[in-house]
Amino acid sequence: MSDTIRLMQDKLATLAPQHIDIRDDSAKHAGHAGARAGGGHYQLYIVSDAFAGLTTLARHRLVYDTLGEMMQVRIHALSISAKTAQES
Repeated sequence: MSDTIRLMQDKLATLAPQHIDIRDDSAKHAGHAGARAGGGHYQLYIVSDAFAGLTTLARHRLVYDTLGEMMQVRIHALSISAKTAQES
């Protein structure tokens, strides 16, 4: 597991996820401008009751805010699937 994925998991732990899966798709984007700058491409599947009552956009914003500066430095692209336990 990469340092970036570990750090993402640590930060997202504040959302008390029942399930979290992060996949690094950076190799598929080799040569892409963002990849050359050092930011990775990731897919996130997260289940947390912290998303209850939130729209998809609000859920994504919560994830982005939780990851903070990682979104500016270590992560170039992030595909998010954010569900509650009842939705998963």
